Amino acid sequence: MLLLAADTSGKNGSIALARVSADQADVEVLEVVPLEGGTFSAQLVPQISALLAKHGHSKSELEAFAVVSGPGSFTGLRVGLAAIKALAEVLGKPIVAVSLLEAVASGGVGGTRLAALDAGRGEVYLGEYEFNPQPRKLGERLLTKDEFALASKGKTLTTPDAALAELAHAGGAEVRQIAYPRSDVTARLGWKHLLRGEAVSPEALDANYIRRSDAEIFSLPKL
Repeated sequence: MLLLAADTSGKNGSIALARVSADQADVEVLEVVPLEGGTFSAQLVPQISALLAKHGHSKSELEAFAVVSGPGSFTGLRVGLAAIKALAEVLGKPIVAVSLLEAVASGGVGGTRLAALDAGRGEVYLGEYEFNPQPRKLGERLLTKDEFALASKGKTLTTPDAALAELAHAGGAEVRQIAYPRSDVTARLGWKHLLRGEAVSPEALDANYIRRSDAEIFSLPKL
């Protein structure tokens, strides 16, 4: 069966086409296609069609979807989630949501790992995951950089961000800096979740922003 994975959470994104089998724990990634940031809405659907055609397949052959649900760009996430929702609803196929922090954590070592991403505004997205060997989320939160330095002290941490790696290392964390995870990582994690029956319907799929949007923040009543 074919699984399509997508990530539009960051400045740049990607899609991946993978072949999977119910009796296999891993996936065969056929190809990963990068997506240029800022044009996800124009690129995503045509790139999916082109990727399928290149490998001799059509949309009707897709059997499952894995998509990064956050944290990340509000606009980018909405584009990716809307496209995957539409495809899954039309085809009647399952979707698995994958946290970008989980994708980062999967590049680390050890049973319990922290994963960190720069959230901008002097803040950090921090996730804690246990791999034993399957991933299990222990928690995700938004911290200031001072809070992050304290939370990572003495822990094992994975991040693609050099500045966060340096900050955590200075605070006593065991740090592994990795490349920013692509959609092939999303596909592999998504397949693990799918095998555990953790698919969601298109209606139930939602973004994992962690941080509230400016619209939500500014609409709160002033005390």
